[in-house]
Amino acid sequence: MTIIVGLVLALLAIWLAAAFMVMAQHGIPFRQAFLYAPIKVIWRVNDTAMKKAVKADAPVIYIITHRSRIDPAIMLSLLPEDTLHMLDPYTAEADWLSPYRGLARTIAFNSDHVFVSRRLTRHLRGKGRLAVYIPDMVEPDQIEFRLYRAIARIATKSDAAIVPIFIRGAQMMPFSRRPKGEAPRRLFPDLSINALEPKTIAQLREATGPAFITAANALFDRCAEVRIKAYAQPKTIFQAVRNAALRYGPSRHAIEDTVTGEMSYRALLIAANVLARRFISIDQPGETVGLLMPSANASLAAFLGLQSAGRVTAFLNYSTGPGALISSLKTAQIRTMVSSRAFIEKGQLQPLVEAVEATGTRIVWLEDLRKEISGLDKVVGALTWRNALWTQVPEKPAVVVFSSGSEGTPKGIVLSHNNILSNVWQAEARLRFSLNDKLLTVLPLFHSFGLTVGALLPLVAGVRSFLYPSPLHYKQIPEAARKSRPTILLGTDTFFAGYARTAEPDDFSSLRMAVAGAEPVRAETRRLWREKFGLALQEGYGMTEASPVVAVNTVTHSREGSVGRLFPGMTPRLETVDGMTEGGRLHLRGPNLMMGVMTEDAPGQIKTLPPGDFHDTGDIVAIDREGYIFIKGRAKRFAKIGGEMISLASVENLANDLWPDFDQVATTIMDPKRGERIVLLSTKPDATVDAIRLHAEEKGSSRLVLPDRVFIVSEVPRLSTGKINYVTVEDMVDQLMKKSA
Repeated sequence: MTIIVGLVLALLAIWLAAAFMVMAQHGIPFRQAFLYAPIKVIWRVNDTAMKKAVKADAPVIYIITHRSRIDPAIMLSLLPEDTLHMLDPYTAEADWLSPYRGLARTIAFNSDHVFVSRRLTRHLRGKGRLAVYIPDMVEPDQIEFRLYRAIARIATKSDAAIVPIFIRGAQMMPFSRRPKGEAPRRLFPDLSINALEPKTIAQLREATGPAFITAANALFDRCAEVRIKAYAQPKTIFQAVRNAALRYGPSRHAIEDTVTGEMSYRALLIAANVLARRFISIDQPGETVGLLMPSANASLAAFLGLQSAGRVTAFLNYSTGPGALISSLKTAQIRTMVSSRAFIEKGQLQPLVEAVEATGTRIVWLEDLRKEISGLDKVVGALTWRNALWTQVPEKPAVVVFSSGSEGTPKGIVLSHNNILSNVWQAEARLRFSLNDKLLTVLPLFHSFGLTVGALLPLVAGVRSFLYPSPLHYKQIPEAARKSRPTILLGTDTFFAGYARTAEPDDFSSLRMAVAGAEPVRAETRRLWREKFGLALQEGYGMTEASPVVAVNTVTHSREGSVGRLFPGMTPRLETVDGMTEGGRLHLRGPNLMMGVMTEDAPGQIKTLPPGDFHDTGDIVAIDREGYIFIKGRAKRFAKIGGEMISLASVENLANDLWPDFDQVATTIMDPKRGERIVLLSTKPDATVDAIRLHAEEKGSSRLVLPDRVFIVSEVPRLSTGKINYVTVEDMVDQLMKKSA
């Protein structure tokens, strides 16, 4: 009995000591500190962010992303006593939460219903504080989104500041509100409270541009930003993958390909660690090493191995020919390249290898490295897979991804660890992913969309991925989808159209989401996927300089004809363009914008983007009040006809609408007498200007969008990523014009 009493007294002493420490740290009353102390000790809560949050001047609305049943207990303990908490039915009635409810004023509220705002507005106008618990939803439907509208309305009427709060790790607790299939359970996950500085709705709208965003969307984006802040802590790519392995379980299947099958996080990181010990001696840390590999397990192992060894990885495009490859080597000053003999032989890429060897660039073959690996190496790798061999800085270069070269010589886009991981978490805050998902990655790793969203996002977010080596296998990919049963597919309009023509309806029946980027999605492609697979393609927009995704339509937030809304944390600016009556030239700022760019005329030198500066995208866009972006075309792809700027994309859209089963591309030529003239290339055997003119009259389109000439071609030249090769298009038009002269 004495022992039991002693233990109870010891526990009480520890409890009291912890309570007094909390009182000293947060300046809260003893009763709040006493109830909060066991939560802080048991789950090792990092609550530093709350010190500033509670000091926000009233009126203020604390918006807490409700991830677990224990969240209200934490907030009732830490927020000021005069805060009015709007509790869900469970929290308002649960017996175990009764002591916590006594810490502040509370009212019961069901988030499925829009609440009456007059009482709350009066409370806030009287210098009050309000805590609202919103469901943990990345893609709320229109009914759920009413909650954001209601809060935004109250905040606007009362001129209250908004402080979003997000508890990282809460979704993994036994008290999690998320299904077990979406979040693994742990008894004692570390909890970290994240909060953003207080801002009014007016300030949030002003930061983006009031004309581009409504109050509700500004609030929605702000809540997404705190989610991003919670996860996008300064880390290297290797650390982010390692942390995911520890979070979701080292034995969890992470990646899969057609050669080696499934690979767990542990197996992937062991392979990376073993390879890193070989890469560490091939050159100096910080050097840029080329990687010429397809989308496969071995490629990601080699990439993470290079990251562990402290090397910047340059993903090399093996589809554009020796000239572009050699240009890339020169631009990034690459002296060593990693590749696979099996890949070179299977892809018949020997001419590329010969061109690379002719430059004096050293080629390291993975097959040779494997022969050097001993049993001891494997044991060491298995024991040390959690640790990188070389310390890297998140703000420093991680990868070099070369632009497509569709408009000229490829540029080397330099992306830091922070750039890429910011884009990963921006995507996770806009699109719903879960542990139940499986992503089919067909885009190559040298394509920034394929690298960030197709490969790294699944690894970091705990989503399984199936890596397929080539997007051009239009018959094999539907078969692979039928067998592997993915839920998410990424691609381009060209690839989606190709798969739709060859696939059976059941091949893609497992998909719940298909995201298209890199090029505009044609109406015919949308129709094919909607009718054949019952799935709406979600079009997005990006550029390599943005790591690469800038905006995307989601399942619940989409607008036909747009490329979606900007990712959270990005700020747009439109520059007026002469001759344009709507929209302007888009400039962007955000954490995912590149460090800088390397060009062939200044090898190895990074032309950096000044901190906080805007990047000129070169795209002409319009943005509506909901923040949806409508692409009008590239600045380089406009023609000035009759004093007006005419988008060549609108010319192509007119022709595509008339001939949906064929490819069209428009360009311009200079006429000494008439100025710019529009020329259209079409694969339609009997395409004519007269046919387009009649179609334009039926649709009521302006005569200014009519092409001056139409040339019939066997195919429209494209890059391996599906983008149109405009350099080749211009050469073709020059030759065709000379022949027709």
